[in-house]
Amino acid sequence: MSALLVTLSATTVAAVLALPRAAERLQLSRAKHRSLTGHARMARRVAGLIPNYAYSERAFFRSDDPDEAVARRREAGFARLSDLFRARFARTRAETEAVRDGLSDLQFTGLYRVPFQYARHVRAHLGTGAFAAAAAGVTVTDLDGNVFYDLAGSYGVNLFGVDFYRACLEEGAARVSALGPVLGPLHPVVTGNVARLKAISGLDEVSFHMSGTEAVMQAVRLARYHTGRRRIVRLCGAYHGWWGEVQPGIGNPVPTRDTLTLADMSERTLRVLAGRRDVACVLVNPLQAMHPNAGAPADSALVDSGRRASFDRAAYTKWLHDLRAVCSARGIVLILDEVFLGFRLARGGAQAYFGVRADMVTYGKTLGGGLPVGVLCGRADLMRRYREDRPVDICFARGTFNAHPYVMGAMGAFLDRLDSPAVAALYADLDATWDARARHLNARLAEAGLPVRVANMSTVWTVLYTKPSRYNWMLQFYLRAEGLALSWVGTGRMIFSLAYDDAAFEAVATRFEAAARAMRADGWWDGGAPSDRAIRRSILREVAAIRLGGLGGRLGLRAPDLG
Repeated sequence: MSALLVTLSATTVAAVLALPRAAERLQLSRAKHRSLTGHARMARRVAGLIPNYAYSERAFFRSDDPDEAVARRREAGFARLSDLFRARFARTRAETEAVRDGLSDLQFTGLYRVPFQYARHVRAHLGTGAFAAAAAGVTVTDLDGNVFYDLAGSYGVNLFGVDFYRACLEEGAARVSALGPVLGPLHPVVTGNVARLKAISGLDEVSFHMSGTEAVMQAVRLARYHTGRRRIVRLCGAYHGWWGEVQPGIGNPVPTRDTLTLADMSERTLRVLAGRRDVACVLVNPLQAMHPNAGAPADSALVDSGRRASFDRAAYTKWLHDLRAVCSARGIVLILDEVFLGFRLARGGAQAYFGVRADMVTYGKTLGGGLPVGVLCGRADLMRRYREDRPVDICFARGTFNAHPYVMGAMGAFLDRLDSPAVAALYADLDATWDARARHLNARLAEAGLPVRVANMSTVWTVLYTKPSRYNWMLQFYLRAEGLALSWVGTGRMIFSLAYDDAAFEAVATRFEAAARAMRADGWWDGGAPSDRAIRRSILREVAAIRLGGLGGRLGLRAPDLG
């Protein structure tokens, strides 16, 4: 009996000791977003289960079970687009094909321009090419002489217009030409850059890097070094570069064990942070205010019309201030990643726009004046890479091309212009200007009865679809035919420069409406899908058929290796 009591007592003690740990795990689980984006390990497993398959030419136009008359309209419209692209983009396409096999970057972006089931047929017939010959104002010109309005924005670099950056490059090169490409010693232009970055960021010290990814890496490393904690927190859907620790899900071949992905704009996340002692830092990308808890929108994932985006400045401001308070109370380093959005919302960046002060801020993109750069600004106590009392205990970070003279020269020219009255005028009424433009385009689309709308966060826009469809991704090709150039993610992200005046924007709006009208006329929004849920279920059935084998032929599918 005594032995039994001892055993029961030990079991009871073990259970009691395990309760806090179980409660902590439950709290952490509840703070994760319910989508796959919020569960990195599960997302990786699911991605590994999805087989590749391609629609036959007939099934390509009938994947949503349309009336046969609608399918024939699609076939005719696709053929017209194909003929137009073949004639209009001949040289640009030929140059792209010549380099594709040797350029892995191009292979990747070319494959993920549309949902993978459609990719083969699209690539064969709607290739537009990846080369450009010239740019001026708000336009870019391809190798065939076609002039497009630029809605790609150099992936965020082009904030003030291509002519602005061309001037920065030329002036910056002239400033440092006497030193040239000598690395190691700093050019005196660095002194002014550091002073102005400290003033803009409101922080004590500056560190230069080759890319935004590297700046974020250094921020996280320093946060861990000074806090002595190993965990980092990222918020669901946010992008902080392609290195493993901040991209724990799909796209990272190595699992990460010290990264917690928690829900954005969630009280449960705040409670987790308030209760843990092992969190070194929280990373925030303010671009997520446009689509909290969702990944960057791209047409390759546009399998239905479920894409959502909107921007509530007041709500996101409150969230950042609440997060700031928790991080301050718990000694957690708050890192604001402004690599993409920096200077796009305000001259002082997202910190000034939302009225919040981070412990560290990363910049990149536009700050280089057209050249690659990453910058980390931070509090003095966090930026130090060594310990005064332990000289061998260091936090190493260097790079051969950090503070490259030509980059520093172009940055100096950029910062000079950032202080100019002309640029200050561009920031005046910035939100009002771009919100009005978005409303104007939406009004035109609504009046025309088109199932398309736009949402914006200042000059960063995404396209939304109001009617269930499997073919929304086709709009990017109709836009191209109308002279609008998007990046490889398609209609998921349109990035305007502040060089767009009212006339240029009106030209874009007219062409956008014309593209949507042409797409509607060709039947792409006249499918048989009753709802987005029905579309997703049909895709799951297709995947199951391929996985199980033998049923693919009945769905009009073929294995990709059969050509």
